[in-house]
Amino acid sequence: MESAQGPHSVRLYVYDLSRGLARRLSPVMLGKQLEGIWHTSIIVFDEEFFYGGGGITSCPPGGTLLGHPDTVVDLGNTEVTEEIFLEYLSSLGESGFSGESYNLFDHNCNTFSNEVAQFLTGRKIPSYITELPSEVLSTPFGQALRPFLDSIQIQPPGGNNFNRQSGPS
Repeated sequence: MESAQGPHSVRLYVYDLSRGLARRLSPVMLGKQLEGIWHTSIIVFDEEFFYGGGGITSCPPGGTLLGHPDTVVDLGNTEVTEEIFLEYLSSLGESGFSGESYNLFDHNCNTFSNEVAQFLTGRKIPSYITELPSEVLSTPFGQALRPFLDSIQIQPPGGNNFNRQSGPS
């Protein structure tokens, strides 16, 4: 555990859930180029924090089955203490980021990472990540798939859930 004194480094892990398939298939399927299907998480206090169908979860950095991220974005530093951050996560889990609130297009891991990044550093995550759902839905194929895709919940295996208590299990 890092000391309570700041500043603490904040990073964004970016994973391509398609493992390169989006780059190859999106021009044919969507009529536009997508570089990936992005899953993100926030790394702070030597933990990786992410959101999915199981709620807010944490694990050691790179500890999900997704392995190592495709990209790491330095979001800067935070003066927020670990104790305050864990209280913040607990309140997020009780309010807007329960597993039941997850929606692939409107309320997902990237929504969570963006909100947490702003809380910790005042900076948003890159727009190419947050704008991906609207890019997909702006295509006829995306619109046709939406009813099916709305039923999908993504939860990378590995990690401790935050929603049932104040902190990781």
